[in-house]
Amino acid sequence: MSRTPSPLSSFRPLRRRLAAALALIPLALAAPALHAQDSARPLLRIGYQKSASLLALQKAQGSLERRLAALQADVKWVEFPAGPQLLEGLNVGSVDVGFVGEAPPIFAQAAGANFVYIGNDPAAPEAEAIVVPKDSAIRTLADLKGRRIALNKGSNVHYLLVRALEKAGLKYGDIQPVFLPPADARAAFEKGAVDAWVIWDPFLAAVEKQTGARILADGRGLVNNHAFYLAERQFTQKHPQLVRALFEDSVEQGRWLKANLKEAARRIAPIQGLDLEVVERTLQRAEYGVAPVTPGVAAEQQKVADAFLELKLIPKPVRIADALPATPVTTAAR
Repeated sequence: MSRTPSPLSSFRPLRRRLAAALALIPLALAAPALHAQDSARPLLRIGYQKSASLLALQKAQGSLERRLAALQADVKWVEFPAGPQLLEGLNVGSVDVGFVGEAPPIFAQAAGANFVYIGNDPAAPEAEAIVVPKDSAIRTLADLKGRRIALNKGSNVHYLLVRALEKAGLKYGDIQPVFLPPADARAAFEKGAVDAWVIWDPFLAAVEKQTGARILADGRGLVNNHAFYLAERQFTQKHPQLVRALFEDSVEQGRWLKANLKEAARRIAPIQGLDLEVVERTLQRAEYGVAPVTPGVAAEQQKVADAFLELKLIPKPVRIADALPATPVTTAAR
């Protein structure tokens, strides 16, 4: 017995074709997005701290944005509270380039972080120091024996303290280190809970101006106090032109800063939340002019790593040579 076709049966092929067409719509809509992602402009993500005066100035001035625009590239600034957090951000891929002091990269390398040293600013030994209260009886480094000394553990100033004690003929065990971050160390220093404080700018300049703290010794003749530009290893190979642009802008803005110190301090002070005089003193002691890491600078950094190993601050030996790029970044601005 033949069956009369249902009126709906004639629509089934059409429904199948319509369903197939609808299934293609998400892919069609996604195609422009996928194309936009493929053709996205290169992006330079910079990790920085507010205390990094030159980078703070560059961000405020927009100078790097203008330079990268000529390369059809963009920049993103990512602020970190301190060097260790910045290095973690670099290690997990949230930034491409970071700017830190001597100590954080040594700890990061000991922990297996994958980065390279791409440049350093000139030595700035006056930008860190051992300070004592203005009326302290401590007059020489030898007077530190048996004293309570505040410092940020594993920071640049940790190495300064080690070298200063060596110069005075003292051992690290001859003093009582009190490990405190800068804000807590400042409070302990003012209350008299510690006898001395080893600290860097701008905290150094602030405690000098605001409490009359006396510098017992700075880094001159003891340490170099370099600051380093670090990068994710693959990024430098894929985008050397972006790193070069950063270097060139840093050199040019650093020259402008030194030639216009008061104006630079006026622009930077609100960003850092510091007194104008404190910022100006900090800028006077800093040096700018990024350059590729030389064998000499790498050797000095190796000494810091070796000292930290001897103090058991890092769990294993660190070879600075393993974190140097195969091809140094150069800049035409020098």
